[in-house]
Amino acid sequence: MNIVAIIPARYGSTRLPAKALVDLCGKPMIQRVVEQAKQSRLLNRVIVATDDERIAAAVRSINGDVVMTPASIRTGSDRIAAAVASVPEADIIINVQGDEPLIAPQMIDEAIAPLIDDDLVQVATVVKRIKTADELKNPNTVKAVLDASGDAVYFSRSPIPYLRDNVPIEKWHARHTYYKHFGLYVFRRAFLLEFSSWPEATLEKIEKLEQLRIIEHGYRIRAVVTEHDSIPVDTPEDAELVRSIIKHHETAGLK
Repeated sequence: MNIVAIIPARYGSTRLPAKALVDLCGKPMIQRVVEQAKQSRLLNRVIVATDDERIAAAVRSINGDVVMTPASIRTGSDRIAAAVASVPEADIIINVQGDEPLIAPQMIDEAIAPLIDDDLVQVATVVKRIKTADELKNPNTVKAVLDASGDAVYFSRSPIPYLRDNVPIEKWHARHTYYKHFGLYVFRRAFLLEFSSWPEATLEKIEKLEQLRIIEHGYRIRAVVTEHDSIPVDTPEDAELVRSIIKHHETAGLK
């Protein structure tokens, strides 16, 4: 199978304008995402799908692959679907978020594995156990509920499932296994194109979570539980935190 990662990177961002080009210790964020993705063992190719020539130029400066897409596209997965036409050889497509400069290559490989192992799996993603009350309560940390088969039942910005047993929310994660979701998606080509043809769904509009479009249409999303972590960059504070982690890793000689 030919497996391709496409990184959606738009220029506009409400909380952090031009965040794909934010400097992270001497490199623009999009470069760091590309470099992390290229360390995956299973990917045949890494492409950036963008709406802006400035982002494209940054990628080309490191000999990266770029596909230009319309600025009017609303979601990352829809931007990837628009870019797929230029990659006819791709059987499996991975949506690696353009604001995840610390994404572990192992997470990408873990997410791909279900589609290699099981022909019935059409889409997969990655989750990690929530270990703190702050994560559980944070609406920017998306929570996932899994069924007994390891498929996602629902995603929400709220702490779900709700623990009714008169337990303070600060202790919920000690009583039940809660999962946070990473915006890393792996699609079979045909399913990605079908998914992108559907209109924005009601639950997706409410939660502002594009994966709910899949759930609402009755399809299953296989969720892989990982031990790796990542920090999305949505604000200047996030960028500063990532810079401190990169500096620590560089000082310690880590990757």
